[in-house]
Amino acid sequence: MKSKDQTIAIERQRLENGGLILFVVLITIGLGLVVNTFLGALLWSALAAILFQPLFQRLLARWPDRRNRAALVTLLIITVAVVIPALIVGSMVVDQAAGVYSQIRSGQINFASYFEQIHDALPGRLQQLLDSSGFGSFERAQAQISEAISNSASMLASRAFSIGANAAAFLLAFGVGLYVTFFLLRDGERLGPAIIRACPIEHDAAVRLADKFVTVARATIKGSVVVALVQGALGAVTFWIVGLPAALLWGVLMAIAALLPAVGPAIIWGPVAIYLFATGALWQAAVVVASGVVVIGVADNILRPILVGRDTGIPDWLVLVTTLGGIELVGLSGIVVGPIVGALFLTGWSILTEQRLGLAPGSVDGDDSAPKDGHGNVES
Repeated sequence: MKSKDQTIAIERQRLENGGLILFVVLITIGLGLVVNTFLGALLWSALAAILFQPLFQRLLARWPDRRNRAALVTLLIITVAVVIPALIVGSMVVDQAAGVYSQIRSGQINFASYFEQIHDALPGRLQQLLDSSGFGSFERAQAQISEAISNSASMLASRAFSIGANAAAFLLAFGVGLYVTFFLLRDGERLGPAIIRACPIEHDAAVRLADKFVTVARATIKGSVVVALVQGALGAVTFWIVGLPAALLWGVLMAIAALLPAVGPAIIWGPVAIYLFATGALWQAAVVVASGVVVIGVADNILRPILVGRDTGIPDWLVLVTTLGGIELVGLSGIVVGPIVGALFLTGWSILTEQRLGLAPGSVDGDDSAPKDGHGNVES
């Protein structure tokens, strides 16, 4: 039977532990609020460190005990191979978008004429359906969508002004991101295990969650972003071949659409092909369709298995929903954040189910992130 002093000591220890947990939670929230401005930069720094960690390890093998040099060279390669080309392409896209806007303002691009050409090329029943729906002429269609267009234009203008006004903040966040990436590359081998040890959950569960995070982050960037960029580049080349104006701008839109499973780049090249067919540009439309089906479509089937390497265990419908929801919540970073949250959701519930039912780790839904022995078998 416990004495009164032991009972008091136990209660005091519980109170102290509870106070410590409350302090850690509050100070973590406080830190999040303090660095809120740089959360996007910190996220992409972590993703870059995860993605380029193999390159850092190769350089470190060449220069043992020179971690600073290996991290600096890796950061330089990231800047030259990724950052600078992205800035160049971004500036070119902005120039083309500005050129298209000026052509619309000057009347060189006449949407009324394009609409009439497509409308007249449609079958009679489809024309009647459009007429009965209030879209029989460009003027009526314009009246139906003018409010949406004006709202979109206002939003884009405000975003452009915001980017220009916050150029200094963007440069500061960019510099912070590169600076943090250097340290994450150099010290990542120590930070990862330290974070796992600090997690207030079972060690094996923490390892599985961390492995799933790394796997999905790499798969999303390599298997989605890189493939989308390749498909966008192929689309830009295709549009340039058929003489479509602002081909690079259309290619970037195709790359963005390629990030969405079940939708893909067809949402861009499909309407373009329909317009070309309707306006009598038959060979150009045939080239766009052939490129979209044979070249752009096959590129996904070939590159994704090579770049991803192994299945992330996330259904396509969940990838689509979490990607769209992530973009809505946190902007561009949602491309990666959404699928990671979905994968951790599935893995967390799998671990909970296994522990509740007393099953072997990894037995629920074939989770490939469970701890394995040297032969690849799930440890008991």
